[in-house]
Amino acid sequence: MLERRYRRTRLADDRRAWVDHERHRHQVYRKKERVYWSARICGQAKQPRQLWRSLNTLMGASDKTSLPKNCPSAQQFADFFEAKVAAVREATAGGDVTTELPPVTEVFDHFQICTASDIRSAIMGSPSKSCELDPLPTDMLKTCLPELLPFITELCNASLQQGHLPLSQRHAIVRPRLKKAGADPSDVQNYRPVSNLAFMAKIVEKLACHQMVVFFERLKLLPSMQSAYRKKHSTETAVLKVITDVLRAADRGEVSLLCMLDLSAAFDTVDHDILIERLQQSFGVQGLVLSWIESFLCDRSQAVSIAGELSSRSFLSCGVPQGSVLGPVLFLVYCADVISIARRCGLGIHSYADDSQLYFHADPTAVDNKVKQLVACIEEISHWMSANRLKLNTDKTQFIWLGTPHQLSKFVCDTITVGGIAIQVSTEAMCLGVLLDSALTFAPHVRRLSGRSFYHLRQMRIVRKSLTQDAAKTMVHAFVTSRIDYCNSILYGASAAHIRPLQNVLNAAARLILRKRKYDRITAAIRDLLHWLPVQQRIEYKMCVLVYKCLHQAAPIYLSELCIPVATFAGRSHLRSAVKECLVTSYCRTKNYGQRSFSYSGPAIWNSLPLTVRDSSMSLTQFCARLKTEMFCRAYDRS
Repeated sequence: MLERRYRRTRLADDRRAWVDHERHRHQVYRKKERVYWSARICGQAKQPRQLWRSLNTLMGASDKTSLPKNCPSAQQFADFFEAKVAAVREATAGGDVTTELPPVTEVFDHFQICTASDIRSAIMGSPSKSCELDPLPTDMLKTCLPELLPFITELCNASLQQGHLPLSQRHAIVRPRLKKAGADPSDVQNYRPVSNLAFMAKIVEKLACHQMVVFFERLKLLPSMQSAYRKKHSTETAVLKVITDVLRAADRGEVSLLCMLDLSAAFDTVDHDILIERLQQSFGVQGLVLSWIESFLCDRSQAVSIAGELSSRSFLSCGVPQGSVLGPVLFLVYCADVISIARRCGLGIHSYADDSQLYFHADPTAVDNKVKQLVACIEEISHWMSANRLKLNTDKTQFIWLGTPHQLSKFVCDTITVGGIAIQVSTEAMCLGVLLDSALTFAPHVRRLSGRSFYHLRQMRIVRKSLTQDAAKTMVHAFVTSRIDYCNSILYGASAAHIRPLQNVLNAAARLILRKRKYDRITAAIRDLLHWLPVQQRIEYKMCVLVYKCLHQAAPIYLSELCIPVATFAGRSHLRSAVKECLVTSYCRTKNYGQRSFSYSGPAIWNSLPLTVRDSSMSLTQFCARLKTEMFCRAYDRS
């Protein structure tokens, strides 16, 4: 009896010891896991793509950025991309090439010699991406840069001074990418080609592109309403400009028709001869610079790579590589006429690369004539594109009416016929990542944004226990708060009911970071622990930063001209508002539309700031620090 009791006691002790050992082992495992993933995630804080891959790995999910197993072969992709370009070239042959750009008097015919410091900055400022064509990984190149820099400097300057890019640097590895999430991965038409180039080829391009853009900007040759691939410009400034024009029109009692044009393989069908002629005549590019660009364009080749499979090499007779540094800028030069045509037709236009938004404003009783004017302009642009070997996808063109519900109810125009194709006018349309609705409430945009944000939060909640608080904060910023802050300037003045869902997202993100329960009060924790601004103050913060940039020549001209100091007006410099460095607010009739436009809201918010915050002598960093303090006090009523 005693022996059996002894055995049971010893067995219980052994089990208890085994449980304690397993608990300790799991604690060590969890600790090492947290250290590993925290280091990995914090190291990828500025690389959202790699961060998303790490998150998928952490959750045991598949990498959605990689191609699925049932995708076509590399050769099928290569044949499709080549056939698509050939079809566009065949459909646009035979047109008379014309340009509306005036000739330029000053020329840019040689590159300046680049110093070792210039090339070091270009290399260290480039992403650490490697290509199969690189002789050594980019990280290793940056590590060994002090030893390699003299040779690299000599090579880059030799290319620029001789006006020739080596043939070995004109080959690209193309990796297909799905155009839209959820598209059929077995259909080659749902993919777009992205060119991967040798790292040093992109460095030489970067050096050449910088000098060329400086010349273009000095002479103001690039269209002011083109916001892609230019300093001080962004998709947010482009959307804000279009929305401001539409809100001001609605304030005047007018309606607006916004048209979004779609091009087919725009970058891949650029005609080299036309581009060279346009650079020479309208942009002043000549001499060795023109020779270098000709060598950059000619004799290019590419091969498609998928999962280790490589297609046969194909040679390109047209197009500029999308993955290059110089290619997008050359595309802007090539399509500069489109903006001139729209302006000559009396329409508003704003472009971001190959995405162009045409629009007009009109009284509801006179929309018919304006619609005819817009259709005529689209057909003229289509004719110009065909003559320049580009193809406008008329069937993919989108239209949306914008204005107050009262003004929109005064007429009926549900379809618009362009090129013999009847296009249905949409009630919602996507414009550079912002979902527009006809009444400009942005309610659909907020619903879409909050839905996606909550999806990411649910995904991150699964792995929160494996992350430290700093790593969780990094991940939340990459996938949630960055989405909330994107183009949030257009939400100024929107209904509180439409802002509330975004605040709910922010509260849920804070609970995830701080490991709070679903219904725990979180406002005090957001204020004291995370030091986050509420959504409304985040919007006002963005508006103030944009105004600061407008006043310090760090914003596009189309926004800067909306922020005018009172002191610049003759006869008003003695006013109190001029002494306080206030800005002129545009006249508005309505609160729901006119006062939401940047021309009113930007100066109004700026004028409400204390003089100590909007001191013109401060740097942007100092201004942002004082501005956040001011917004923090306003949000939480702290003195």
